[in-house]
Amino acid sequence: MIKNKRVLILFVASIALVSSCGIDVGGDTYNAPAISETGVTLDATGSVKVIPDGVQFNFSVFAVEATSKSASERANLLANQARSALDSLKIDKKDIATTNVSVYPEYSYAQDGKQTLNGFRATQSFAVTLRDTENSGSVVDAVVVIVGTDLTIDTLAPILIDTKDAAKQARENAIKLAKAKAEDYADLLGVELGDVISVREFATTLSVPQPWLRDVASSVESAKTVIDLGAQEVSITVEVHWAFKR
Repeated sequence: MIKNKRVLILFVASIALVSSCGIDVGGDTYNAPAISETGVTLDATGSVKVIPDGVQFNFSVFAVEATSKSASERANLLANQARSALDSLKIDKKDIATTNVSVYPEYSYAQDGKQTLNGFRATQSFAVTLRDTENSGSVVDAVVVIVGTDLTIDTLAPILIDTKDAAKQARENAIKLAKAKAEDYADLLGVELGDVISVREFATTLSVPQPWLRDVASSVESAKTVIDLGAQEVSITVEVHWAFKR
């Protein structure tokens, strides 16, 4: 009987040991859940407003011709003209990307449902990042002038290219706010704030820019495009778990 009790005690002890350590099964380690720390978990969002350092200029050139071949050739000519304008203004080729090339038939429909082929529409679309914000309006005007009426502006908006400094400041603001909240809880509960147990950061978000385009009132400058940069907000949200000192 005593021997059986010893076996039972040893068996229970071995289970306790396994539950407090990792178990190696087939090369994978499974850890038993640790006892959770008492404390408080809080989230906070830090923000900072900055002036955009770039302009996103997305445009398309198009041609409508009797055949797909002639439409494609005309679109190629217009696209090359746009590239020449960008090159003359020293826009780096790494900041110019073709985003779409398409050719498709266009039809008109009579009231009786009869379908008539009007021709073929060829389109080429580009995304251009303008880093010289002061002269970005001049770049837009140059492309519009050289391509003419066969161009549409798809996007023209201030953007943040380098968000490193802004994100750092927003992160600092978020941590300070989270810590202030945690200290408030500790004071209200009559305890002392301990060590940080964990920190999670959520994605940086940028505010949507306000309307970007206006004309200068001066008669001399009235034909020039001016892009108002405004200010954009960079925000970072953190979730921090603090322990309470016992």
